Amino acid sequence: MAVPLLDLKRQYGPLREDIRAAMDRVCDAQSFILGAEVERFEREAAEALGVAHAVGVTSGTDALLAALMALGIGPGDEVVLPVFTFFATAGVVARLGARPVFVDIDPTDYCCDVGQVADRLSAATRAVIPVHLFGQAADMASLAEVAGNVPIIEDCAQAWGAAFDGQQVGGMGIMGAFSFFPSKNLGGFGDGGLVTTNDDAVAARLRQLRMHGQSGTYEHATVGGNFRLDALQAAVLRVKLPHVESWIEGRRANAARYARLFAEAGLDQVIGLPEAVSGRGHTFNQYVIRAPRRDALRSFLAERGVIAAVYYPLPLHLQPCFSSVGHTEGDFPVAERASREVLALPVFPELTSAEQEEVVGAIGDFYRHLSASSI
Repeated sequence: MAVPLLDLKRQYGPLREDIRAAMDRVCDAQSFILGAEVERFEREAAEALGVAHAVGVTSGTDALLAALMALGIGPGDEVVLPVFTFFATAGVVARLGARPVFVDIDPTDYCCDVGQVADRLSAATRAVIPVHLFGQAADMASLAEVAGNVPIIEDCAQAWGAAFDGQQVGGMGIMGAFSFFPSKNLGGFGDGGLVTTNDDAVAARLRQLRMHGQSGTYEHATVGGNFRLDALQAAVLRVKLPHVESWIEGRRANAARYARLFAEAGLDQVIGLPEAVSGRGHTFNQYVIRAPRRDALRSFLAERGVIAAVYYPLPLHLQPCFSSVGHTEGDFPVAERASREVLALPVFPELTSAEQEEVVGAIGDFYRHLSASSI
């Protein structure tokens, strides 16, 4: 049985007519940039996330970039962030001429090592970016305590619907940055993003920045960017938004089924299963195991038609473009070990129990063959 990592066609089928009607609505209006459709989505998203403001932008990357620009971050500034995350978290810092200051991760939740965050703060620190990785909220209470007056920008790209002690991600820092890349819990039909905030002045600044810093028609108070969310994307996201909670529950149910199947097969003693930490609202945007002989397992699964992915094979401090930051292999051992072991399995909400049994059976076959060949 072939098992895809993600099958968006299964999500699209039941929503096809509603989505096409929404897109027709935009086409009939011939209003494609910002406008009423985006404004409605922003209000609905803000309500869903429990924040005062939601500002639609072009991508999750631009959401982070606009958030940093709203704080005026630039050359000479430092931003503390985890070394194990998608490239954009650090890339936007470097694009503004600021310096990313890396910290290792906690081995249980893959989020920031809070103790290291405290150690890396300096007089030049202008922001801390915790990443709610794989769909689980970071320890925001501890991070807020160590950050003090340093602004926190939450990277929520993988974590729509996650919550820390009941509070939705995106509303605990000065800003939150979301991605609507198609593979996310709430995904569009292309790139899209959102910046959330409870600060009226910050929201006004963000809306100005996404329009090239425009303060009036062809008048620019500052230099911004072209960060505007397309109306077509907003229309699609408005159709999907009412369903995202049930999709997240589907992911959680699949994660629970994996845990049961792995335990029944005795594989929970062989591989490391993801831990949903209490009070962190894990949404399982990715279901990430730790696997001995990870690369060989991934190849074996592919031969069986089971697609798995590695997030992430190289920590940021080992990326060639960040060599000037001054780190070498061994500086962040937890992240480096994770990069050698992590493997994301299919967990999308429409995944069937038979497909999950196929995944677990294939993993069991791999380790049985491995054990037999080593005797």
